[in-house]
Amino acid sequence: MINCEQKLDPSEWVDAYSDYLYRYAFSRLRDVSAAEESLQETFLAGIKHQSQFQGLGSQRAWLLGILKRKIVDYIRSRSRLKQVSDHGHEAELENQLFDESGFWRQGAKRWAVEPRRRLESEELWQIVRECLSHIPEPQADAFMLSVMEEMSTEEICAELNITQSNLWVRLHRARLHLAHCVSSHWQADEKV
Repeated sequence: MINCEQKLDPSEWVDAYSDYLYRYAFSRLRDVSAAEESLQETFLAGIKHQSQFQGLGSQRAWLLGILKRKIVDYIRSRSRLKQVSDHGHEAELENQLFDESGFWRQGAKRWAVEPRRRLESEELWQIVRECLSHIPEPQADAFMLSVMEEMSTEEICAELNITQSNLWVRLHRARLHLAHCVSSHWQADEKV
């Protein structure tokens, strides 16, 4: 099999492939530093394992395959470590309210039996419903089906005609938006 692309020396990879690979990483991660980090790790892994490139496809495609794995690794580590970011308090709130599957944590629905707590719970649900109306519809739909309707991942994916990974992205974004919105409205209400 003849390879239509010349095999480049690793010192030429940045000039030849970085724009294409960076655009791919950024389109997936939507974060400049995360895209840059993934791209750097891709080049490092490519240099370290360049003997594994067999020339059956292009070097660019081979590096893209490495980049895809680095993006997945980055997303996994970010969610596993729950690093403090711009949404640090939102992530903390998300972890308090939801389990890894996106469902309410045990006891989160039954916050209290005393009247004052029940009233606060009803007010919180009003705020949640209001906040849901301000997030993008695809995210709100995924959240409603998962958390409020307690549908399984497979059912939601079939209902919305999306992949599991797309569902998890939607749920994550919905939780971040809701955590920020609810915490800002809840705190504003308490100050009055």
